[in-house]
Amino acid sequence: MNDLKTKNIIVTGASGGIGNSIVKRLNDCGAKILASGTKIDKLNQLKSKFNNIKILDFDISDEEKIEEFIEIATNELGGNLDCIINNAGITSDNLAIRMSLEEWKKVININLTSTFLLSKFAIKKMLKNKSGKIINITSVVSHTGNLGQSNYTASKAGIIAMSKSLALEYAKKNININCISPGFIKTAMTDKIDEKYKQTIISKIPSSRLGEPDDIANAVLFLASNQSNYINGETLHVNGGMYMA
Repeated sequence: MNDLKTKNIIVTGASGGIGNSIVKRLNDCGAKILASGTKIDKLNQLKSKFNNIKILDFDISDEEKIEEFIEIATNELGGNLDCIINNAGITSDNLAIRMSLEEWKKVININLTSTFLLSKFAIKKMLKNKSGKIINITSVVSHTGNLGQSNYTASKAGIIAMSKSLALEYAKKNININCISPGFIKTAMTDKIDEKYKQTIISKIPSSRLGEPDDIANAVLFLASNQSNYINGETLHVNGGMYMA
């Protein structure tokens, strides 16, 4: 992945478990990184570990400031943007008949609408360079469905369909838009799952284990690098065989 040494990359949701691993692996490959998130203490921890990254405290739910965020982030990276990894997202689980309209809208707006806007304004920067990569992090449940997550699954499935449309629109401009669909990964989110239910999940995974954040980060490295230049509009499934597309 030597070509990553020349890349300027934005990573959203960098303060979470998967985001941390993405930043670390990109840093190991020499990329210049702008890490954003809402937990400034964790962002500062990242900055203290890695000398080659910039940090920016930003809440992607603030849709009106996303264009400004992309502008500031690109300037922090030196004026060019080669890749953005849209990793930030939330859950707000409830059974459908109990789910409020607010719970529905919040997840759709943050996970789907904000990812669209981040991609839109990133593409505007990439058009100037005549190249770029967008990597959107979705979820295995966007393909399988999941109890109590009609809002979350809809938002993540929407990202996949949107990414295909963007890939069609900008392929001729040398901009690749792809998704990574993680299975159940060891993070703070899965740590909260009841142990009995967790074992039920593991029983459905042919690899018989939860994934590691580095499993997702390694997939990001591939899609961000020049080795994936002929891959566009695809979803890379990283789930231990739980779902085979």
